[in-house]
Amino acid sequence: MQKAKEIFTLFGLNCSYADSVLNKLSAYTFIEPDLKQAIAIKYLSDKKDSARVKEKLSLGGADGYSTFLSYYIATALKNAGGVNDALNSIRDYYGGMLDMGATTFWEDFNLKAAKNCCPIDRLPEKGEEDVHGDRGDYCYKGFRHSLCHGWSCGPIAFLTETVLGINVAAMACKKIEISPKLCGLSFAKGSIPTPYGTVKVSHKVNKNGIDTEVIAPEEIEIVANGCNLARKFI
Repeated sequence: MQKAKEIFTLFGLNCSYADSVLNKLSAYTFIEPDLKQAIAIKYLSDKKDSARVKEKLSLGGADGYSTFLSYYIATALKNAGGVNDALNSIRDYYGGMLDMGATTFWEDFNLKAAKNCCPIDRLPEKGEEDVHGDRGDYCYKGFRHSLCHGWSCGPIAFLTETVLGINVAAMACKKIEISPKLCGLSFAKGSIPTPYGTVKVSHKVNKNGIDTEVIAPEEIEIVANGCNLARKFI
């Protein structure tokens, strides 16, 4: 409702209905469940109590992660001051999925449960479970569980925005800010599409900091923060 009010204001629309709904919502005391997904969504909404949120979201590393909401958990943890913890959790959670033979993003994944399973690229041996046919929570049990699910690809956005530090700062990608947070990595490379062509970014750590090379269309303004920028045009 707060964002709806902002949009209404930008377009010069009447905000009275949004205000009335906000008044009703503000009268409700929200009891936050002890779930990383809920903690993350709430924090991204109100930006309150960063120290507690960081502690809660970093507790147990990738325990309690969700495929659908991994981006929001990691982003909330980053914004609360735990960017290294966020990357480590993604590494552990999706690394565990890779260990199970994943070549695409799965609809559901339980890191702890996977320890008793065999990967999808071979048949189970005695005492092992099939991570696909035998596992899965909620409505994802058995072969109902999709092993190629676009909604689970939150790490792509997180790595692009945070590690590569690519953030669109103006309409139609006319301006892009580059603010990498390599979190201990010595090298990172990636790209994003824009209306004018692909923007390619690579970072390399040296004794003077981060050397960044950006190859981008001339129509796009590139602004760099926290790195040594070398710009090339396409």
